[in-house]
Amino acid sequence: MLRIHFTPEDLTRVTVARGPDFLWEITNSVQTLQRTDGERVFGAWRRWVRPRLPESRLLLSPLLPAYGYSPDFLTPTSGDRSTLQAAVDTLLGTERPRLRAELARLARSRRLPGWTRALAEGDKETLGRLGEALHAYQAEALVPHWHQVRADIDADRARRMESLMDGGTEALLAGLGPGVRWRPPVLEVDYPVDQQLRLRGRGLLLQPSFFCWPAPTTLADAELSPVLVHPIRHTPDWASSPAERPDHDSLGQLVGRTRAALLRATRTGCSTVEAARLLQVTHPAVSQHANVLRAAGLITTVRTAGRAVHLATPEGRALLAAENRGRREPM
Repeated sequence: MLRIHFTPEDLTRVTVARGPDFLWEITNSVQTLQRTDGERVFGAWRRWVRPRLPESRLLLSPLLPAYGYSPDFLTPTSGDRSTLQAAVDTLLGTERPRLRAELARLARSRRLPGWTRALAEGDKETLGRLGEALHAYQAEALVPHWHQVRADIDADRARRMESLMDGGTEALLAGLGPGVRWRPPVLEVDYPVDQQLRLRGRGLLLQPSFFCWPAPTTLADAELSPVLVHPIRHTPDWASSPAERPDHDSLGQLVGRTRAALLRATRTGCSTVEAARLLQVTHPAVSQHANVLRAAGLITTVRTAGRAVHLATPEGRALLAAENRGRREPM
């Protein structure tokens, strides 16, 4: 059982993430991929993705076992996480003492491959390989389905916001699922181990996750920024191969498929480099399409640390929300 202890201040500091967290989706999906439960929801995706997985899986699987402890540094709670590149950069900046401690804890429950010793020492080459593995896995296993990941998480966020407006924070907490119970001032979560999380005025981030299954999860270190990652409802047959899906890309027909894909990617922020990798086009092509979307008032571009980051404007998000409403089946 996980017990999350709230103070009155914490009840005013509960927030819902604005979209998917890149690294939580990667880590949760690697774990889900190694299991056999959730066949109805994930079975088709597992069968589709396994033949396509690059060697990155060989690096990620030992760090992310199907059950039990996995290192917190793989899902950072601080730093810039607005794009996959930024999130990976934050992860790769983990201090050496934390790498050592968390990998030592993982090694107490399972045998780790030899290269993890270099990782624990902060070896730059090994960290670089881990970063490349994360990017490769995202591109092969998740990018083809990323639009659905975003759409279903947007739908979950809308439901959470409705609960909050109708019944306040307590209704928001009580509606997180059958394995979650609000017993003021404690939120009880069905969990494989006994764990206490005392918020102490820090608040709680609710992070909906497409690949979190079957129950919510959190970080092992209670001193890190508190987060509760929870499962969501999934659109039926979401995992059919993209090539097998009927062509209902109305937004693509309106603005062009590449521009539509770029606009979707900017919902929570996307750098030019990341967009090029995501859309499998050149950097100049991304810039050209971004210019058109920016001129139409659908995105804005900011530069930070020498990197151009594209973000959907309110008008762009409204267009994406209209697309999601058109795609969503009635509940």
